[in-house]
Amino acid sequence: MSHAINTLLLGGAPTPEALERFLETHEFPLAEDNQVTFVYRGDVKAVYLQHWIFSLESTRPLTRVKGTDFWWLVMEVPPQSRVEYKLLLEHANGGRELILDPLNDALAHDPFGANSVCAGEGYETPEWIEPDEEARPGSIEPRRFKSDVYGEPREMMVYLPARYRETRRYPLLVVHDGSDYMRFSSLKAVLDNLIHRLEIPPMIVALTDSRNRLEEYADDERHARFLAEELVPALEDHYSILGRPDARGLMGASFGGVAALSTAWRYPGTFGRLLLQSGSFAFTDIGSTNPRGPLFGPVVDFMNAFRDAPGRPAERIFLSCGTYESLIYENRSLVPLLQETGMTVRYVEARDGHNWENWRDRLREGLSWLFPGPLWMVYE
Repeated sequence: MSHAINTLLLGGAPTPEALERFLETHEFPLAEDNQVTFVYRGDVKAVYLQHWIFSLESTRPLTRVKGTDFWWLVMEVPPQSRVEYKLLLEHANGGRELILDPLNDALAHDPFGANSVCAGEGYETPEWIEPDEEARPGSIEPRRFKSDVYGEPREMMVYLPARYRETRRYPLLVVHDGSDYMRFSSLKAVLDNLIHRLEIPPMIVALTDSRNRLEEYADDERHARFLAEELVPALEDHYSILGRPDARGLMGASFGGVAALSTAWRYPGTFGRLLLQSGSFAFTDIGSTNPRGPLFGPVVDFMNAFRDAPGRPAERIFLSCGTYESLIYENRSLVPLLQETGMTVRYVEARDGHNWENWRDRLREGLSWLFPGPLWMVYE
């Protein structure tokens, strides 16, 4: 039991006035050392904390203080952790309702909606994700590219750095799920800020999206061919881009990480830099059973083939993954395999889950390591 809850319950069931004072004088979830206290107040049959920490029971019951409508749960959360969650209410009539925590204003958004956020002691939202008044903003251009591979045009956005000039050439980064990175991972502000601070060079960023990502990103030969044989040449024709592999990168998270790795594998020497975040790198080590189901079938086939003959798809690879993800084993196991090929690899873990803010928080380290700007070239 946490110190705060122990003090509240000292002497028996608290009065309604004591509960009100407790709620008014604390912020929730309440972080104390390695523990976090979740509370809810309401006349319901049961309350559960639903979180996304792999290897822990995903639904944890809150305890009701007898004679009150006050519920509490104390859970161990290591320092610098970040956990997304909701509250599951069970009503007297048997109905169930999944809600955001009404006592917590901290929210994280994704394509499916929003979650409440619990921050362990020591975690801080990076200041470099917020727009900086001193940073000159880059621009976003909507573009449509013809694709013979798909037999239809493909639409995307292209980020151009502030003061873009045709008289100089820029590195190119192709980002899978680019719209989601912009909406949920603050990618434009991150690029503007890191370029302004000289941590990365001014660069051109192609923000791609897929109409059927679970198919196209799962080692689809058409997707790799579209990127390498159609998109990159079209971008180089239209913009002033450096033509060297070491100035050309691919980036993606989850299935987008698979798409980035498989494209580089199919076209070695084309993309010299890879930024892979929480990649869905499922494989079968013993036997032929795929534990993740048919959706991952093409991914498993690719990863098994890649593990047998990784080749040298890139020169430098930055990988990141959350320790609270079910994919942590697959990502960890990939590191020595990549290193054995002679590629330069940096691997980073965080106490977080499979979500866009985890990936956001790793962008500064990943981008500045793959594409060091003048600041790092001088001081590192």
